[in-house]
Amino acid sequence: MNIMFVHQNMPGQYRELVQWLAEQGEHRIYFLTQRKNAPKIAGVETRLYTPHHSPTKEAYGLSNVWEETTGAGFGAALACQKIERDEEFKPDLVVGHVGWGELTFFKQIWPDVPIIGFFEYYYRLFGGPVNFDKEEPVNAHTPFLLHARNVVPALNITSVDRGLSPTKWQRDCFPPEMHSKIYVCHDGIRTDKLKPGQNAQLKLGRIEKPVGRGDEIVTYMARNLERMRGFHKFMRALPDILEARPNARVLVIGGNEVSYGSKSKSPGGLRGEMEAEVGDRVDWSRVHFLGQVPYAEYQKIIQISRCHIYMTMPFVLSWSLLEAMSMEATIVASDVEPVREAMTHGETGLLVDFHDHKALAQQVVKVLERPQDFAHLGPAARRHVVEHYDFLTKCLPEHIAEMNALLPQDKQIAMP
Repeated sequence: MNIMFVHQNMPGQYRELVQWLAEQGEHRIYFLTQRKNAPKIAGVETRLYTPHHSPTKEAYGLSNVWEETTGAGFGAALACQKIERDEEFKPDLVVGHVGWGELTFFKQIWPDVPIIGFFEYYYRLFGGPVNFDKEEPVNAHTPFLLHARNVVPALNITSVDRGLSPTKWQRDCFPPEMHSKIYVCHDGIRTDKLKPGQNAQLKLGRIEKPVGRGDEIVTYMARNLERMRGFHKFMRALPDILEARPNARVLVIGGNEVSYGSKSKSPGGLRGEMEAEVGDRVDWSRVHFLGQVPYAEYQKIIQISRCHIYMTMPFVLSWSLLEAMSMEATIVASDVEPVREAMTHGETGLLVDFHDHKALAQQVVKVLERPQDFAHLGPAARRHVVEHYDFLTKCLPEHIAEMNALLPQDKQIAMP
């Protein structure tokens, strides 16, 4: 069968699914992307597309996103026409993300090809990150700008045969009339690979002896150190954590760019802004900013963590939370709805008020002081992830079933 995946930042949410399908050796798979340095996946043909148009800086704000996504969508459509013409590849199924408009015109070129679209988020004035943190006030134009952004998923729900959201919370962000077309299933976590590591150790450049599970290690991880993921709350909790636990070390993973939300006005980004705010109240010799680390090193960091912090506003759930749960980390997380969907306070983790950095510090200190009192949380968290989010046994079969429902019998994807 011919399958085309579409995501501007390959592989995106399809990392595990694409690799699994390619490993079966039964399908001709193309991946259409904008990413020039996309990872090479054996058995997958990567093809680049270029947006046909991009808005100028002077573009009208309310239609700016639509202008950008139609440019991407038309560029993707032209690339598909070229692929079919030059390489004689026409997909039997298209699977892709709708957020950047790439799928918008696929039915205009392939009206008979079924499409499964990834519906990640529908912007709203309340119930998500907007109006959640008082430090990020909205202005009078915000309601109009948010609603204008939603033109992309609102149109694309008519362009796909089936929609997908990875969590119920994300699906429920969309208008009720869209729900019946969107199935809920996570991308999947490789719990067979993400396990606790009893003997894990990590060498830190600043100290001579490697650190391991016997050390008092606090971890925080985000793709980028930003407000959306509560970095400012985490930093404000550091003085109390480090003062109460003089042997604790804090390992911070994340870049200094912005994935979501607005940029800090500080030249040093939000990290520089928060370092200036907490200042000399923090023993910086015990805080290690590691940047964006290789995946294998990230696993070691979580495996040696005595307390892992996951802070987020109500927004798209990070893979890192479920991965840390799979590795049996003791997690202190923000008490917001998307986190509560995956974690239960006192059973699989510990939840604190996002806005209360003092409460965050107090909970972390308790875990560091009495790790034996919280030792049940990690194994319970792993059991929960294995049961509900495991890629091979839970998520993969659901995704394949949804794909097969759109295909004729002779094109069905076989499960081993």
